[in-house]
Amino acid sequence: MEYPNNDNELPRATRDVSLHELSKRLAECSQVRGWDQYHSPRNLLLALVGEVGELSEIFQWKGEVEKGLPNWSSAEKEHLEEELSDALLYLVLLADACGLDLGQAALAKIIKNAQKYPVVTPHNDHHQTPTISK
Repeated sequence: MEYPNNDNELPRATRDVSLHELSKRLAECSQVRGWDQYHSPRNLLLALVGEVGELSEIFQWKGEVEKGLPNWSSAEKEHLEEELSDALLYLVLLADACGLDLGQAALAKIIKNAQKYPVVTPHNDHHQTPTISK
């Protein structure tokens, strides 16, 4: 996919985007703007927390929300997309600043959780609530 030369042009990808690609594009963006100096792990974590707060505000007074957001306007969905994207991008930047491969770490965590929380069958009926473990 060709990327726009102008920051005002917003491409809509029709393909999967890797964390590696996001990391590379974020690094390029930060470097040309001189933002690298501010991207310490602490600063990126605090920025991520701020974005999660903004995400929380979107849902704050809505009560339970149906999957797929069928009752949301396109403007509400676009706002949610933007805030989710901000959180994801700060998370990618934080992992990079810490020298971690976020994609590999996430895959390893899925495997670890699958082992910790095996599938419940009639033969092994011990029940554990699935969560992302710490």
